[in-house]
Amino acid sequence: MIFSLQELFSDKQAITATVVSTNIIDLKAPQTPYGAKAAVYQDVGKGNPVPILVQVTEAFNTLTSLTITIETSANSDLSSPKVLASQTILLADLKVGKQLTIQWLPVEADRRYLGIRYTVAGTNPTLGRVTAGITMGNQTNRLNV
Repeated sequence: MIFSLQELFSDKQAITATVVSTNIIDLKAPQTPYGAKAAVYQDVGKGNPVPILVQVTEAFNTLTSLTITIETSANSDLSSPKVLASQTILLADLKVGKQLTIQWLPVEADRRYLGIRYTVAGTNPTLGRVTAGITMGNQTNRLNV
C-alpha cells in the first residue's frame, strides 16, 4: 500500500479513548463553474473507487471492541458527522495487521471534511495503534489476520 501524506488520517495513532483521526481531510467547499447558476454537487466517493485502508499497527488491550466509522462533516472537528461506513471489531481480532473490511471510500462523501472516528467500548485501552488513509491500492493477497 502506498499512502499519501496529504490523505493520511492516522499514522500509527494511539487509540486510548474514543477519538477522531489525527488528520481530517479538507475537501474544500464546492465551487461554481464559470457561467453556472449554482455550485457543483461534491461527492468524492462517486465515480472510480477510491481505495481506503484502516489497519491495526499495534495490538489492543483491555477494551471490549473498537468501532471505526468513516465520516464526513461540515465542521473540521467532525462535530456534525454524517457516517458513511462503520465496522465494529472485537478485542480478539484487534491484532497487528487486522484491516477494516471497508476497502473503498463510500459514496455520499459530500460534506467539506472527511475523517475517521475510533469509538472504544468497554475499558479504555493502554495499547493499540491504527494507521489509516487513502491509498494507491490495497494488497489483496494477504493472509487473514
